[in-house]
Amino acid sequence: MAATKRVKKGDRIAIVGGLRSPFTKSWTTLNTVDPIQLSTQVARETLYSLDLPPEALDHIVWGTVISVPHAPNVGREVALDLGLYTTPAYTVSRACATGFQAVASAARLIQCGEADVVLAGGVDVVSAAPVPYDKNVIDTLQKAQKARGLGMVSTLAGVNPLSLVPSAPSIAERYTGKTMGEHAEDMAVYFDIDRADQDAMAVQSHTNAYAATEAGHATKQIAGISTKKGHVAEDNLIRETMDPTKLAKLRPVFDRKHGTITAATSSPLTDGASCVLLMRASKAKDLGYTPLAYVNSWHFPAIDPRENMLLGNVYSMPFALQKAGLTLADMDVVEIHEAFAAQVLSNVRCFDDQTFFEEKLGLSTTMGELDHSKLNLWGGSLAYGHPFAATGGRMIMNLTHLLQHVDGTHGIATACAAGGLGAAMVLERAA
Repeated sequence: MAATKRVKKGDRIAIVGGLRSPFTKSWTTLNTVDPIQLSTQVARETLYSLDLPPEALDHIVWGTVISVPHAPNVGREVALDLGLYTTPAYTVSRACATGFQAVASAARLIQCGEADVVLAGGVDVVSAAPVPYDKNVIDTLQKAQKARGLGMVSTLAGVNPLSLVPSAPSIAERYTGKTMGEHAEDMAVYFDIDRADQDAMAVQSHTNAYAATEAGHATKQIAGISTKKGHVAEDNLIRETMDPTKLAKLRPVFDRKHGTITAATSSPLTDGASCVLLMRASKAKDLGYTPLAYVNSWHFPAIDPRENMLLGNVYSMPFALQKAGLTLADMDVVEIHEAFAAQVLSNVRCFDDQTFFEEKLGLSTTMGELDHSKLNLWGGSLAYGHPFAATGGRMIMNLTHLLQHVDGTHGIATACAAGGLGAAMVLERAA
């Protein structure tokens, strides 16, 4: 661990690299990989790709949304699997903004002088989600452990067989009782988001992602993963073509009678991991690395989840831009997490709404209209999928590479999140 030191003025927080696993449909090619194993493989490949010895890491910050019961501190388990017994590590969770939180937490460690080199990552394997049982079953099993002989048998005999049927993992919000999709449907109604516009966004997302994959822009960010069934090196949710006529015939999935959101306009359940390597800029120079981007600012807001819960993008972006001393017009690339097409379109609707900015954000000026030619140029979560805690890392590295690709200077990545949360991070191209 590097000794705490005063941060030199002008010594910036640099992103020097990062990789992700393939993002795959849950219960498919990554189904047999444990979340910690998946995380460790991505972390190891990232360090190997940069020829950075693991012992150079001062800290590891990892995120997850779906808790791993046998090892809840995933970050520390990654450190141990890398053989880093004296490297501290911890785990964070901020729902769908968890990947952003991991990177921001790593940046803070560097900013505060507590570390020079930090690996920030995130993982979620929906295929391995814990399956809960009725509390009565758990209590009975605890009593049975302490019983002996016939006492154990009689204790277990008291369990209602129906109680042994596990409950399906819930994706509903505890506070509101609604799923994310139902909240997105509410927003589609509130903001009058047209079904055709949602379908068009899905088509564009897949079109961009497929083109980025074919051109190698997406694939160069992927670390191949070893599984019990072989090597996995490709995303498997991206579609080469999507027929708008067929999309228009899909049934709504959250409000079957009046809804507009379909499986195509919702991010699918996905398995995956990602990570980002951050360094103090002076340390990167000492180690011979050329930074790809600098972390300029970030912002994590919270709103009442009962009203338009997925507006975390418009609540986070203006303040992240203010902290960076920049405007939306200064952004050469904009990455918005596509939880649902309706969510993205609802947020974008607010970007230039003067009344909304004054009444909801307390700001006198709006961000202005979004230039859609800058949005999700290599596709978004509708195409790649959304392994909750890994999405932030994917977006941040995507943004880093896109700034190089378009010869841009600044970009912003943003996500809405469950519980009325949000995140935004501004990056500046370094090289």
